[in-house]
Amino acid sequence: MTLLHISASPRGDQSESLALARTFVTAYEDSHPGDRVEHWNLWDGTLPEFGPAAAHAKMAVFGGQPFDDDQAAAWRAVEATFRRFDAADRYLFSVPMWNHAVPYILKQLIDVISQPGMVFSFDPEHGYTGLLRGKQAAVIYTSAVYGPERGPGFGSDFQAPYLEDWLRWAGISDIETVQFRPNLAVADPEPGRWAAHNRAREIAKSWD
Repeated sequence: MTLLHISASPRGDQSESLALARTFVTAYEDSHPGDRVEHWNLWDGTLPEFGPAAAHAKMAVFGGQPFDDDQAAAWRAVEATFRRFDAADRYLFSVPMWNHAVPYILKQLIDVISQPGMVFSFDPEHGYTGLLRGKQAAVIYTSAVYGPERGPGFGSDFQAPYLEDWLRWAGISDIETVQFRPNLAVADPEPGRWAAHNRAREIAKSWD
């Protein structure tokens, strides 16, 4: 089995989501010594853009039309990105909240790989069918202000609903989550941090 950790945080050692991911990976490696763990830092420059050439190529696929040279090159980059993603059996996403939602770099990954014949198929009568079946995902969510028990002045959650809806749309229904959402005004975030790290360990060890 291969676990792919997809990091959407650019904050390195200062990132709460990456700290939780390290706890998860350590527990996973301890309990799954025969498995492979890979890391994909979405900020490392390997993620292609999804611009005009790629968008036209996508519509050409839908319409059964040939590519021009720019579209063909863009689609090769899309296919390579999808193959890297699809090679994993299990996913760990570390996702900080940005402006009530996910970092744009994670949305970019989703836009690049969400293609017909890769992530989904489409039937004119029945709609979409997700193709990423038989996979598992764990998602680490962090936010410094938003919390589900806080009022609207602390923001809204377009982070977890968006990502989990995409995962299910893509065919991944086995989803576990870890949340660490300390209020910046709270003096002691340690109880919540401890609980989140413990939850990460439990999920990592529970996958069989």
